[in-house]
Amino acid sequence: MTHVGIIGGGIVGLSSAYYLHRAGYRVTVFDQNPITDGCSFGNAGMIVPSHIIPLAQPGMIAKGMRWMLRSTSPFYVRPRLSADLLRWGWLFYRHANARHVERAIPALRDLSLLSKKLYIELAGSASPLADFGWQERGLFMLYKTASAEHEMAEEAEVANRAGIEAQVLNGAQVQDLEPDVRVDVRGAVYYPGDAHLNPGALVRALLDYLRGQGVGFVTGTAVTGFGTSGNRVTTVQTAGGEMPVDEVVVAGGAWSPEIAARLGVSLSLQGGKGYSFMLRGLTPNVRVPAIMLEARATATPMGSDLRFAGTLEVAGTDLTVNLNRVRGIAESINQYYPELPVQMPAVDAVWRGLRPCSPDGLPYIGRAGRFDNLTLATGHGMMGLSLGPATGLLVAETVANRPESMDLTPFRLDRF
Repeated sequence: MTHVGIIGGGIVGLSSAYYLHRAGYRVTVFDQNPITDGCSFGNAGMIVPSHIIPLAQPGMIAKGMRWMLRSTSPFYVRPRLSADLLRWGWLFYRHANARHVERAIPALRDLSLLSKKLYIELAGSASPLADFGWQERGLFMLYKTASAEHEMAEEAEVANRAGIEAQVLNGAQVQDLEPDVRVDVRGAVYYPGDAHLNPGALVRALLDYLRGQGVGFVTGTAVTGFGTSGNRVTTVQTAGGEMPVDEVVVAGGAWSPEIAARLGVSLSLQGGKGYSFMLRGLTPNVRVPAIMLEARATATPMGSDLRFAGTLEVAGTDLTVNLNRVRGIAESINQYYPELPVQMPAVDAVWRGLRPCSPDGLPYIGRAGRFDNLTLATGHGMMGLSLGPATGLLVAETVANRPESMDLTPFRLDRF
């Protein structure tokens, strides 16, 4: 039986393991940390076909420069001498234009809609794997200012032209859809086709299912190298030894460049640190997940709990907690939900993770480098959870040399 080694146990790696196992492959997942420590475990839990405009877009550089002047702002690039960071920044600059956005929209839309379809299939199955809190209640993009209203109206028009339903609501209409919690906003764009889930429950369900199906896991030890022969990768090497493989999938999130470099593959990608914390036992709770636009923070109901998340701190693979960034999230919430009992969380109650951000806002999916049996699946930025199942299916199709469910050209590693 063909053996596939997957480097990375986030939602993209686990989804790849799921679809490869279903396709009849023997699979082993390698991760340097316990699986439940990763970025997929504590994120906002949003499934967002609405997010069809990439991070690299007109105006983002100027906006980011303004945000960087405030210690509590939602965006920050930690200054450091790094050739990789300089190249990433240059590529981001080159792609922050309308032409790139126009090309990226159909690719992100199709990948998102495929992923949502696969989530619906998982949630509707009869197995315990289906129990991950799937809810289809849409998404609010909440705003408080006239300038944000104008920006969101333009994005709603773009979404509707692309076939993604978007409704522009005033404050009273927002409150009608959120009857149990007071909302203080000028208005919102409502995307009824978006959904949300409990990411921790999803990761645990996938882990239990895959282990029960015989998928192997090597965790708590880093991949230190690879054995190769000609144009093929033959082994995955760790401190505990090496394991023969027939195929390799690199799905290492923010650590993917380090892993790919061991195979001679140069990968432009930066880790974007984000934070989250929970408000427990909230009754009544928010019904509709929301992005608080000016604050660039999110609120996602998970049962009786409410998860807040936000910030994008480009800081390599540094996982230390910057409490000023967390304070920026906490202090912004009551501007939108004035009656929620939000306090600054203790540092040990703050979860943090690294989103793997490509410079053009599109993931890397497909074959890479000089090795015939190497596949990349990384660079999903803040949308790893949302795009995970579709990426996993596309990885399985790539490994099997079957026709892919969608065109992978926009996601090629060599597109730069």
